[in-house]
Amino acid sequence: MKKRILLFVGLALAAAMATANAATMVPPGNRNSVQPDIPGASSRRTQATNTSFQAKYRKVYALLQNDAELRAKIRKVAAAYDIDPMHIVGAIVGEHTYNVDAYDRLQTYYVKAMSYLSSKLTFAYEGEDVSDFVERPQFQKCAGITDSYDLWECREQVWNHSFRGKTVGGTSFPNDRFGATFFQPYYAGQTFGLGQLNPLTALQMSDLVHKVSGLPELDVNDPNTVYKTIMDPDLTLPYVAATIRKSIDAYNSIAGFDISHNPGLTATLYNVGNPEQRAYALEEENEKRRAAGEPEKLPEENYYGWLVNDKLDELKTLF
Repeated sequence: MKKRILLFVGLALAAAMATANAATMVPPGNRNSVQPDIPGASSRRTQATNTSFQAKYRKVYALLQNDAELRAKIRKVAAAYDIDPMHIVGAIVGEHTYNVDAYDRLQTYYVKAMSYLSSKLTFAYEGEDVSDFVERPQFQKCAGITDSYDLWECREQVWNHSFRGKTVGGTSFPNDRFGATFFQPYYAGQTFGLGQLNPLTALQMSDLVHKVSGLPELDVNDPNTVYKTIMDPDLTLPYVAATIRKSIDAYNSIAGFDISHNPGLTATLYNVGNPEQRAYALEEENEKRRAAGEPEKLPEENYYGWLVNDKLDELKTLF
């Protein structure tokens, strides 16, 4: 009898701990009743090409609607990373609505991908290659990290703390993102391909994509292959999925929220980046709220994710 009681108590405690540790599911849909403000840069970029956000949305929708092979690729990759295909669709739609126009045909992305193999690209700033830059003593704390995501996250933090907007060793560094400074051979802020990935994000996701999809690991000393990877739809889709998977996992483990049922939130994080930092910031805010007896704040979508959730019913008809 005593053993039964102890067993019952043990099971009850385990259940209580599981309940306490369970992530709060963020429901589908938008938290904001109206779309948050769209950045001026996005509006200016769209106006400069004599188009509109609605026209760009219809164009990327048509690309998805007219290409059954692309939709099949998205389903297959989503299954491999255990995410709903709508998360990948949301990232693609958001990027091509607010960033650049989608190409009319998927084949164009393949052609562009091959063109990067014949270009001579470098990841450098003021003549200093990034592979040499990260050997500076400030990056010593990152030296023992083997996972590509953690390694490049560490290096980005060192950049922000020790170099961004500062003069170090006689070199003046811009007050800009690590990725925009070292990983944009053409112009700052440029992203590429169906998923509009930047090279730094691809390098971060290299190990996860290698593990799940079996693709070769990316090498920072081979920028041409990095660019080909993010331009080739067959190669870039796993990187899009891996980026989304990382965001879902970060918000679950750090902030205690399950965002896997809300493509607008994963699209938002795909747009703004740094999901772990944002998850920590949200958890810190909610700790203060709980201490003050206030309700927790749910993650919220930005203008980009708001559109994805707003159009979700229409996008679902494609799948």
